[in-house]
Amino acid sequence: MIVNRLPKLKPLLLSAALSITLCYPALHSGSSYANDISIFSEMATAQPIYAKHGMVSSQEAIASQIGVDILKQGGNAVDAAVAVGYALAVTLPRAGNIGGGGFMLVHLAEQNKTIAIDYRETAPNKAHKDIFLDEQGNAVDKLSREHGLAVGVPGTVMGMELARQQYGTMTLKQVIAPAIKLAKDGIVVTSDLSNSLSGLKSRIAQWPSSAEIFYHADGSDYQVNEILKQPELAHSLSLIEKNGTKGFYQGETAKKIVAAVKEAGGVMSLQDLANYKVVEREPVRGHYRGYEIVSMPPPSSGGIHIIEMLNVLEKFPIDQLGHNTANTLHLMAETMKYAYADRSEFLGDPDFVTVPVKQLISREYAKTISDKIAINKTTPSSEIKPGKLAGYESDQTTHYSVVDQWGNAVANTYTLNFSYGSGLVAKGTGILLNNEMDDFSVKPGTPNGYGLIGGDANAVQGNKRPLSSMSPTIVMKDGKPFLVTGSPGGSRIINITLQIIMNVIDHKLNIAEATAAARIHHQWQPDFIWAEHTLNRDTISLLEAKGHQVKTQESIGSTQSIMVSEQGIFGASDPRRAGSAAIGH
Repeated sequence: MIVNRLPKLKPLLLSAALSITLCYPALHSGSSYANDISIFSEMATAQPIYAKHGMVSSQEAIASQIGVDILKQGGNAVDAAVAVGYALAVTLPRAGNIGGGGFMLVHLAEQNKTIAIDYRETAPNKAHKDIFLDEQGNAVDKLSREHGLAVGVPGTVMGMELARQQYGTMTLKQVIAPAIKLAKDGIVVTSDLSNSLSGLKSRIAQWPSSAEIFYHADGSDYQVNEILKQPELAHSLSLIEKNGTKGFYQGETAKKIVAAVKEAGGVMSLQDLANYKVVEREPVRGHYRGYEIVSMPPPSSGGIHIIEMLNVLEKFPIDQLGHNTANTLHLMAETMKYAYADRSEFLGDPDFVTVPVKQLISREYAKTISDKIAINKTTPSSEIKPGKLAGYESDQTTHYSVVDQWGNAVANTYTLNFSYGSGLVAKGTGILLNNEMDDFSVKPGTPNGYGLIGGDANAVQGNKRPLSSMSPTIVMKDGKPFLVTGSPGGSRIINITLQIIMNVIDHKLNIAEATAAARIHHQWQPDFIWAEHTLNRDTISLLEAKGHQVKTQESIGSTQSIMVSEQGIFGASDPRRAGSAAIGH
């Protein structure tokens, strides 16, 4: 395990070499002075984790260690990513899951190929566009959030197995065994887990099947350092180990999931589970200041809008304006408005609607946006409409990044939507079920649980995948992974990922500094900037002078990032969440 410092092996020699690089960039051939500074220097205000062979950065330290153990055993990045995915279902139950879904971006170094694996949940076959409306045609929040109708057909198990079978090297038993052991033997309750279970008790404990797992028999909360055992989840994982995807999508587990959903008022069937399919898609690609941006395509809106915004911002001298200055943040906020307006109109499941990807990420379209942005004043969101083109998701998503010794990389973001999803555990399985159906536009023009406006392109339809902001992203330099990143944060994920990329490329921050820096968010509607409280008050005043409304809110996101350089692998786990860890070997 690597701690928060460079390895003890020859520290003085490495420090000296880095100092020479900083003073005399010409002596370090094959890499620019700016990028050398961005990786590691004594100028840095935060230091990343260093590793020579591989790195895992996730929101939960035990899961990160399990991933590193897989790498040490000779597994590749995909093997480690799958092991981390199953482990988080045990150790981070509010977001890690086998009852939800997500997106995995896989870069294979030997083939120089990047694959986007879409294991997003689907709507049950009987779902329809009016399923969450009352008799008067009004949206009923509870139906899409805390009800059987809220549960989408889970994709995680199928996604993990496709990734392992197609691109991994280890057996299912090898990668799932650590999670089974954790669920069976129990995990030590951390302050983070104790606080989240206590804080969300009203949502979770309304379901008896959930209360009996996550609270004591007398109804009291689990305290820090107590042991939480999940034997039913261990059994469900064991069925997957024994039978593969059939151990989840057919047989005992499937029957129990359908029974739980129907008892809670839902319409999911055994056929819905049996028919679930993972989709491999071509990643969406763009370029920013000499780097290639590779990210998730629809039904993620993330990749398209990250590239759309970077295309706009490339028209401005961001590096000269400075990191987190009022002028830089103003340009970013204005750009965010246009991207989120487009999101509301054009994005949806590409298997059901035509998404104008090429037009949204074209540089010509970006210029039409940048030409509208004034440096001295804001444009009210009421005056910004989705572009004229030719022809809140949850904070409790989780992301992790993996890089191995061969240069393979995985960026994976998966979720239950709300923290602990619907809150409903399918009785007898230990599996928390998602409430991803709220990510559909339950009614055009009506905000979802995170304030996002949607339209007909994201309307509810049987077997359709809801639109997502999840944005696992790999930034390539000279054809190789340079930055692997992503975050939870619901509607804010796109902008969080944007800021990590800009912090590294424009502002030359190392990955730890880029991670720790204060963040903002604007999503077009409502018309104000969310800002973390660490953003400078003078900067906020300057933004207000330009016409922005700025609101301070809770911390934004939990990025898990890895930077690959000639000096080695550098990781940073976001300090905004307790218990997270970047671990290398």
